Amino acid sequence: MKKFQDKVVCITGASSGIGEATAYRFAEEGARLLLIALEEDKLQEVKRKCLQLDSPDVETYPYNLADLENLPALMEQAWSRFGHIDVMYNNAGISQRTTVADTEMSMIHKIMDIDYFAPVIIAKTLLPKLLENGGGQFAVTTSIAGCFGFPLRCAYSSAKHALYGFFESLHAEYYAQNVRVTLVCPGRVRTNISFYALDKGGKQHGKMDAGQANGITPEKAADKIVRAIYRRKREVLVGSTELLMAYIKRFFPGLCARLARKVSSM
Repeated sequence: MKKFQDKVVCITGASSGIGEATAYRFAEEGARLLLIALEEDKLQEVKRKCLQLDSPDVETYPYNLADLENLPALMEQAWSRFGHIDVMYNNAGISQRTTVADTEMSMIHKIMDIDYFAPVIIAKTLLPKLLENGGGQFAVTTSIAGCFGFPLRCAYSSAKHALYGFFESLHAEYYAQNVRVTLVCPGRVRTNISFYALDKGGKQHGKMDAGQANGITPEKAADKIVRAIYRRKREVLVGSTELLMAYIKRFFPGLCARLARKVSSM
């Protein structure tokens, strides 16, 4: 039997990168999918491939997660499609490439809205339903930038740190009621996140950084992520040698601070 046969999995940021790759892996494992992303045409392409890969049913929801006001209604609609959600994977996010001085408050608000407040609203909307349904699982893409701060990521790193605080609290409070959380912590994965990152003045960065280009493939990341979600792991680190910084931060914080100042942030 497939690992997610007849399970319902909802994924944000499902039209590209890690979200797209995990959608395909869940489809191969027999999951019914609810896919949320900004670009409708790309979502339809992902849907077609998921159906070809053996997902029994796929629904798509084109949506801008910066629209926080209407997000609860979207999640109500998604829940009603199959009558429940077994795994809610909050993956969507946006990054930046600006110093603190060059990061305008409007950019900080935008990044926090998409990367932090949207997952929080989704969790608060679905949590009562999961509890009534006997439990379920949240997965959330944080980042190695959620373990420590480094140059040109002040807002992004803040949002990812905040995700750890919120979802670790949720996990502690509702563990006994069969609600689990898997924190997905990627390092460098070969996605377009740097291309769409916000640069000075709110413009798109418009290029793939060398670090991103040399990262692991989204497919390799998806294999590890879906396996961790299946095993209901508390946290999974996804990447290569850059993940050593997470352990250095844990055991040698002073050394981590010195190394972070030298990290190539492009």
